[in-house]
Amino acid sequence: MERRVVITGVGLVTPLGVGTDKTWEGLLEGRNGVCPITKFDPTDYTVKIAGEIQDFDALDYVTKKDLKKVDYHIQYALAASQFAAESAGLVEGGYDPDRYGTFIGSGIGGLGMMEVHHRTLIEKGPGRVSPFFIPGLIVNEAAGWVSIRHQLRGPNSATCTACTTGAHGIGDAFKIISRGAADGMFGGGTEGVVCGLAISGFAAMRALSTRNDEPERASRPFDADRDGFILGEGSGVLVLEALDVALERGAPIVAEIVGYGMSGDAYHISAPPSDGNGAIRSMRAALDDAGVSPDSVGYINAHGTSTQANDKIETLAIREVFGAHADKLVVSSTKSMMGHLLGAAGGVEAGAVALALRDQVVPPTVNYENPDPECDLDYVPNEARDLSFEYGMSNSFGFGGTNASLLLKRFDG
Repeated sequence: MERRVVITGVGLVTPLGVGTDKTWEGLLEGRNGVCPITKFDPTDYTVKIAGEIQDFDALDYVTKKDLKKVDYHIQYALAASQFAAESAGLVEGGYDPDRYGTFIGSGIGGLGMMEVHHRTLIEKGPGRVSPFFIPGLIVNEAAGWVSIRHQLRGPNSATCTACTTGAHGIGDAFKIISRGAADGMFGGGTEGVVCGLAISGFAAMRALSTRNDEPERASRPFDADRDGFILGEGSGVLVLEALDVALERGAPIVAEIVGYGMSGDAYHISAPPSDGNGAIRSMRAALDDAGVSPDSVGYINAHGTSTQANDKIETLAIREVFGAHADKLVVSSTKSMMGHLLGAAGGVEAGAVALALRDQVVPPTVNYENPDPECDLDYVPNEARDLSFEYGMSNSFGFGGTNASLLLKRFDG
């Protein structure tokens, strides 16, 4: 018999703030975390804006000795996991470490660290490359560091599925607990690639907004004037636990996770199919996994990247899955306020859905000013909205044609 799984902790580190409360408050206020790039000199770049983490002191989460060993994506994951553990009330000795694990991935990993050490190799020679370079680079090291920090000796894994990484991390953690292989998991994603190589690479694909003079208005999902996504950074980590275990230790329950759907487009390495069939099958799979009818869902946190193709096709897919009920759904994109956090996006956005279910309020899509006739859903324009709803969905779609949908339920005790 499958175990019920609940979310007891939410840890968020985003361009809206370091910490879950700061991010959630920012989302509900409709604040914007997109700003001019400060992590490197963007003068010669066509894109000069990003969703950078502000006021982050790594020494709050990493010792000075360890700091040189870890890329930004690991630092952010350690911070997010700390916030998640604190909100879940997980203290050392209060859980069986052999029955708790971690499933935290990254879409790209330590690209910034690679950039730095490649420069060292070219300018100073191979003997000057740090022995910490490889462990600080690879995508499973965030999960490894979190495992060590919180003494999680159960399943320890990671995934690297581009912009779907965080959702896969949570979904796979959910299934590990559901089948009884663990009692609790830290699941999610992390990313820290606001660096010259990433900006230039995405810009070469013409994927990024070039609205450099108006950074706060640049990310505008579903708006007719959208011109690309904003590269962001951060981490979203959730503590998932078996319901019986969470109740036994008196844990605060934020929401229940009830469905997980996955699919592959088998179409194009970076573009979605025009009929949205991958997104359609992912959402239907999550609903089927939960045994929930489409008309039970009240809110969708959309993938909503602010690119022409994604927003139009995701709208089409939602209409196909939800039929007439699509006109009663509310749909918003929190990327409008943070940019696209790549491998961290799914973790952050699932956390936002969990908090929305807990508080019965949904964050807006900001910068929604000029409706696009091909994007014709209720996108919660510009202001948060109180909403009584029982089920919320989070969509994540990534390069390589990989898709994931998570279905969460309000926990009523």
